[in-house]
Amino acid sequence: MFRSVDDFESIWKSESENTLKVLESLTPESLSQSVADDHRNIGRIAWHNVLTIPEMMSLTGLQFSGISANDPIPDRPEKIVEAYRSAASDLLKQIKSRWDDAALLLEDDMYGMKWKKGFTLYILVVHQAHHRGQLTVLMRQAGLNVPGVCGPSKEEWAAYGAPAPEI
Repeated sequence: MFRSVDDFESIWKSESENTLKVLESLTPESLSQSVADDHRNIGRIAWHNVLTIPEMMSLTGLQFSGISANDPIPDRPEKIVEAYRSAASDLLKQIKSRWDDAALLLEDDMYGMKWKKGFTLYILVVHQAHHRGQLTVLMRQAGLNVPGVCGPSKEEWAAYGAPAPEI
């Protein structure tokens, strides 16, 4: 749980940059890649990560414009990147201008439970990381290069002239 707006800002900047690295590596052809026909594809997961920002955070009283839960999945990754960049930036601006550290202890009704705002921010960050992990696996299946997020990817190790660790 986040207890300071400054701590959230630091983590959010890093985590949203990592998510952007993944989203910017997508291609139009890759958006339909899924593990199986009855599972989410890359486009749906990427768009879900975008839509979750305004959906979840609107339950805390923040307001977003520009995208709606009813918007269709874009057919071009650039649109997903643009929407994510806008939502992630808007979130941080709103939190910095409307909340202080004490606000992070206030509770909201979240999906039938009471969550402190600081906990909601934590859930948003780990939710994003969870789906980012799903995306990287599907990106490999789609034949895309995967960017390093929490360390070098296989491709990045090769660019360094070193073998990727076996473990």
